[in-house]
Amino acid sequence: MSYWVFLLVSLVACSVGFHAYMWFFSVGYGLAIAAIGAALAIAYHGGMGLPEWLACILLFVYGCRLSGYLLIRERKSAAYRKVLNPELDRSKRMPIYAKFALWVTCALLYTLMTIPLYFRLQNGVPADAMLWIGLIVMACGIALEALADLQKSAAKRKNSRRFVDTGLYRFVRCPNYLGELTIWVGMLLTGTTALKGVWQWVLAILGFVLIAWVMFSGARRLELRQDKNYGADPEYQKYVRTVPILIPFVPLYSVKKYKFLVA
Repeated sequence: MSYWVFLLVSLVACSVGFHAYMWFFSVGYGLAIAAIGAALAIAYHGGMGLPEWLACILLFVYGCRLSGYLLIRERKSAAYRKVLNPELDRSKRMPIYAKFALWVTCALLYTLMTIPLYFRLQNGVPADAMLWIGLIVMACGIALEALADLQKSAAKRKNSRRFVDTGLYRFVRCPNYLGELTIWVGMLLTGTTALKGVWQWVLAILGFVLIAWVMFSGARRLELRQDKNYGADPEYQKYVRTVPILIPFVPLYSVKKYKFLVA
């Protein structure tokens, strides 16, 4: 499968963002990753063994879970709809050329994030220990993110006006973003013994660096919003001083001063 077909799959899947621009990097994100996983399985099924199949299945399951979770949250969470409504109004006013630019940029990003597996399959490199290690790391990331989402939903059902500091949130303030990062660390590992040439390495590393930047930007955006909502609460102030924002056991408690992270 050529890269252009790979990109086309991503473009078609995340085109749902024309409904509302946020979907380019939310619902469309999940759909694109799921579609990429399915497309890789179809294109390379003749030469794939069990670990390659598992990698494609993990991408498909991850993408479907994420899109489904986000759609359900939009429909059922009044608190989330309150945050979302201004963005929906902004989406209606956004020029079509701006949406087109977001569409292409997001589709490119999703191919870069998954390109280590694409190169492994395209290069015809046999399965090895690093592929299995990458798969295990990806599976752990998917489980971590799913558990964090479930715990947050449960906590918000009990008290929608309080910040979440239970379960995984006792150890890190953004465990869902940590799970996301873990998934893409695993994806990068799946390709480390299969990449050939400088450009394949550059593209694979670029994809991981970009999604790491997106996750830290998301953490900064959440921090600013939570400061606005809970900043007067002494318990919240103690929480943000003692619990790392994204990486557990690493004393990074705030990223709001880093303006290169988009809020």
